Amino acid sequence: MTWDRSPVEVATGAEYREDLRAAADRSGVDESVVTGEGRLRGRRIAVIACEFGFLAGSIGVAAAERIVLAVERATELGLPLVASPTSGGTRMQEGTVAFVQMVKIAGAVTIHKAAGYPYLVYLRDPTMGGVFASWGSLGHMTFAEPGALIGFLGPRVYQALYGRPFPEGVQTAENLYRNGVVDGVVPVRVFRRIVHRVLNVVNNLQGQGISDSDRSGSGMVVENTGSDDAKHPVEQPGSSAWDSVLISRRPERPGIRELLRHVTDRVPLSGTGQGESDRTVVLALARLRGRPCVVFGHDRAGQTGENTMGPAALREARRSMQLAAELHLPLVLVIDTAGAALSREAEERGLAPEIARCLADLITLETPTVSVLLGQGSGGGALALLPADRVLAATHAWLAPLPPEGASAIVFRDTEHAPALADAQRIRAADLLADGVVDRIVPEYPDAADESVDFARRMVSTIAAELTRLDGRSADELVLARQQRYRRLGLR
Repeated sequence: MTWDRSPVEVATGAEYREDLRAAADRSGVDESVVTGEGRLRGRRIAVIACEFGFLAGSIGVAAAERIVLAVERATELGLPLVASPTSGGTRMQEGTVAFVQMVKIAGAVTIHKAAGYPYLVYLRDPTMGGVFASWGSLGHMTFAEPGALIGFLGPRVYQALYGRPFPEGVQTAENLYRNGVVDGVVPVRVFRRIVHRVLNVVNNLQGQGISDSDRSGSGMVVENTGSDDAKHPVEQPGSSAWDSVLISRRPERPGIRELLRHVTDRVPLSGTGQGESDRTVVLALARLRGRPCVVFGHDRAGQTGENTMGPAALREARRSMQLAAELHLPLVLVIDTAGAALSREAEERGLAPEIARCLADLITLETPTVSVLLGQGSGGGALALLPADRVLAATHAWLAPLPPEGASAIVFRDTEHAPALADAQRIRAADLLADGVVDRIVPEYPDAADESVDFARRMVSTIAAELTRLDGRSADELVLARQQRYRRLGLR
């Protein structure tokens, strides 16, 4: 039985509308995702599945809304949920607002799991990008189709960015199974038997209703948390998204270490606590204008060339979340990355699942959180640190599914269209503010690289003010407001 209704309306140009119409004609479905309820050996289950024939199964606002509605319905009905993605990832035609839909999908799945209902995933060929790095990696158990291409980074993007092909044999279901990323590689008929066995074990949960108190976070109105001063961002006259991209890449631009020079009682920490460390991130306890907190973020000084944050850095991020929760401290997250690691090691050590877990942990973290877009905000490595109660951005910071050059490689098969695509995708801070991704812009006069000390002090003071603003809110209030915030993203 289908649960699908007509897709929600999204802002589209004529060319994109024609792409959607042609995709519907070819695939026979009205979006890249179908949802509904069925029976597996007599047991009711909810199902979410991608249709790759519709724009390569890519996920935009309409598809994400359909997924979230299905997850919420499964939770309300107390049904186990089986997800079967096959997708190229984020729908590039919708830009950053499509990219951040993965946050609300991860949030809905996390609520479903927290209610005690099973979430089982079957990855089909191919499952890539943001889909693999969010709802494709959050299953209680995850299996994959034999021979399936599965990974975070598309090989074409790697070729465009680094001028050489991605190593063969890395992004296969069998290789990821050998490296512990998925639980098994089985044909769908075997997966059905596995689901049946899992549900036999947890059948005491099957079909049970939930109380009104357990429905919190589902289908409620979001409170507007924007501040008045955020409505008028300081912006350089005539600056484009591409201008901000270039400015954010200046070597002299201040990073997280410069911010930490202007705090007190700083206690640097290192590693995951489980035998891993990554020099591309920084973790510390500190006081920001008297406000105690845990600080974690990307270290622009530690990122060189292809040496960007890997799975260990994301596990260190999750350590920062655990520290904040256990110590009852606010968490400050600093985003400043050219992208997560693009390597064989990163894929095999579970980069995409770690991004998904960061999203899930932040959505449900029972302590105040502030995320800061300090400079570059590229890909899943940036998204992993985004979900927060308040999101700040420097004037020339930006957030995008990929570096503009990589997005251009996907859409146009070249890198020459990067400046135009950066504008079209609405990646700059001012656009993110208008789209509800960012709450407040911290000005640069005219460029943080030219006023490093003053900018760092200004940013630290603003973060401290936001922490004060969040003070006194209960854990339940924080989590509910955060879930509602990301539930609404992209809807008009």
